Amino acid sequence: MPRMVFVERDGSRHEVEAQAGLSVLEIAHENNIDLEGACEGSLACATCHVIVDPAWADKLKSPTDDEEDMLDLAFGLEKTSRLGCQIVMTEELDGLVVHLPKAG
Repeated sequence: MPRMVFVERDGSRHEVEAQAGLSVLEIAHENNIDLEGACEGSLACATCHVIVDPAWADKLKSPTDDEEDMLDLAFGLEKTSRLGCQIVMTEELDGLVVHLPKAG
């Protein structure tokens, strides 16, 4: 099973199993990672905003226009910001690292 790493706001790292086919948001919830996801992955908010480690950013599919529109509402936006609900885990993403943004 693929694995991924969540880097918490305080810098602590949590490596977790990441079932292929689940979104980063779903994986976070399964592992008690503090990633809100208020709209439950329906692409109607930006509360699952994560910052993808730059080493992984080019390995992801490009964000859709709808995702980019929602990201405009996120606090602490960075060049590699994405919505966790829109990143679906695959075997190719084994080792993916995402950072939780600082609280606003």
